[in-house]
Amino acid sequence: MMEKVTDKINALPEGASYFSLEFFPPKTSPGFANLQGRLERMSQALRPLFVTVTWGAGGSTATKSLELAEICQRQLGLTTCLHLTCTNMSRSLVDEALEQAKVLGIRNILALRGDAPRSEEYREHGQSPEEDSNKDFTWAIDLVKYIRKQYGDYFCIGVAAYPEGHSDESHPEHQDPSFDIPYLVEKTKAGADFIMTQLFFDVTAFDKFEETLRNHESGVFKTIPIIPGLMPIQSYNILRRTTNLSHASLPAHILNRLDAVKGDDELVKQVGVKIISEMIEHIKKRPSAGPRGFHFYSLNLEKAVSHIVEECSLIQQTVTADEGAIDFDGPDILLSPPDGLARRRRLSSMNSSPHNRVIISQHSKSSHASFEASESEAGIPRGPINTRANTLAISEGEGSLGREATWDDFPNGRWGDARSPAFGEIDGYGPTLHVSTPQALKLWGHPVSKDDISHIFRKHIEGELEAIPWSEQGLSPETSTIAEELLALNAKGWWTVASQPAVNGVPSNDPIFGWGPKNGFVFQKPFVELFVPSADWKALQLRLDAHEQITYFAGNASGDFEASSDDGVNPVTWGTFSGKEIITPTIIEAVSFKSWQEEAYSIWREWQRIYPSKSATARLLGEIREDVWLVNVIWGDFVEGKGIWDFLMG
Repeated sequence: MMEKVTDKINALPEGASYFSLEFFPPKTSPGFANLQGRLERMSQALRPLFVTVTWGAGGSTATKSLELAEICQRQLGLTTCLHLTCTNMSRSLVDEALEQAKVLGIRNILALRGDAPRSEEYREHGQSPEEDSNKDFTWAIDLVKYIRKQYGDYFCIGVAAYPEGHSDESHPEHQDPSFDIPYLVEKTKAGADFIMTQLFFDVTAFDKFEETLRNHESGVFKTIPIIPGLMPIQSYNILRRTTNLSHASLPAHILNRLDAVKGDDELVKQVGVKIISEMIEHIKKRPSAGPRGFHFYSLNLEKAVSHIVEECSLIQQTVTADEGAIDFDGPDILLSPPDGLARRRRLSSMNSSPHNRVIISQHSKSSHASFEASESEAGIPRGPINTRANTLAISEGEGSLGREATWDDFPNGRWGDARSPAFGEIDGYGPTLHVSTPQALKLWGHPVSKDDISHIFRKHIEGELEAIPWSEQGLSPETSTIAEELLALNAKGWWTVASQPAVNGVPSNDPIFGWGPKNGFVFQKPFVELFVPSADWKALQLRLDAHEQITYFAGNASGDFEASSDDGVNPVTWGTFSGKEIITPTIIEAVSFKSWQEEAYSIWREWQRIYPSKSATARLLGEIREDVWLVNVIWGDFVEGKGIWDFLMG
């Protein structure tokens, strides 16, 4: 069985196209379990040539990444490519990851640098310099050379490229692909087998970049697979955030199309499918040195990417001789056909979709059974459920099974739903400041007192500071409606990192509070999340416990956890839409809070690490991290929602 990506590409017929999917390890156990079901559906319905699994900065997701890679490779039989970074972590972790990948049968590694090496800040207490990965690895080329030296040709190695140039952290304004190409030449000469690009939306930039590589004087890029990286557009806000973080430009013609529908999440997704599909069709028409591939940053979501690969005819139609059965390496998804129906596969193009049937009364006599269905059968596909065509329809969100499969289709900020595979960060990269060290110093300076920290939070609320460590964006228009209340809390030394106002039945197309499809109404319970000094926490907790409208979750850097109810589930955002079930994209519960609690305190440490370890600023941030409690307060009364602010200021 071919497991190297390049072997599989080379085995494709002339003129063929293929695609791959990227997944990251979910932050919660329920999310991990639900991703397995999603992977089973997508592997059967979409048949990607291979999948990739991300690796968190500094090895922060090492265990979960290897666990997910094992599920993909061994359980689902998918050719798997493991991302691997090499900086700011234990030196032994690089060897352990490579050896574990080999044990699992993984033959593909995407060799990445990770964050810029910062040994003094990242070396664990008691760790010797010899155990520091930065001693041997400064750039991705060092990892490529090391893999080749240790494993010869066992691994197929991929490297990253940037069609619009890599944003160097010291000089982010010098973003130019021509600056990166000499480094890409060296990585390729060192043993890279394929190139995978950063996400982009400017297809002309990719055209120019690919042409430059193919015609490069070194000759190293003439035949190497160059796989463009594409991100399905999941929502307007996620799009703006990811392009901001990746420094990918949004051409005006694309932005205009999305701006026209940005108040309707469903239309944004539909327009997004068309935009990415048009980019794919454009690239498919260009001359290619081999089969044309496309890599999708799925964000662990399935609906948009399923529509794109079907619309662009990227799904492989592999048919065997016996009655046109689908040849599928992985297991069937866990769906049982109706009683009395044999499990049988058919070629997906041969009438495998359910036929329209006339619904008749239970008591009516059927004269044309092939074209009729009783009331009790309405909505049940006529034929085996487990065909690829039906599985594809489910991944695209069709029918009741489709709604169940794509229930987390409107990711709404960090909270979301902890059961979703997409819960948490949008890239699975792990705790990070999302800005470079020079940018962080420019933004936040060198605070030496708690008043200095309060000043940073206040400037962010007032719109004078574009980011704080826990939020790389300015306040949303919605949050700006409660800016006065947030400033009052920060004046007490209670630093707010997340919040939302009460909303009671506002139209879903409202420019400030609206989300989801049009012709709906949205609701919100107000909540606020803030860092509270330990000296204030116990008194606040007594008041929280005594109030019937309040639910709270709280924790500190030591891992202590307190809550009004450990098993409470709190939908704080929901919407009702014509012809749809009630959608609850934002739920706060213990599992989601604990996941964020760990990350929030890791971000304190990441902020501390940008300063010399013995500096006054580093000491201050370390002391604050050990002292404060992270507290999330939810107010149940969304009709009289201002009560939360009166209570907290009391």
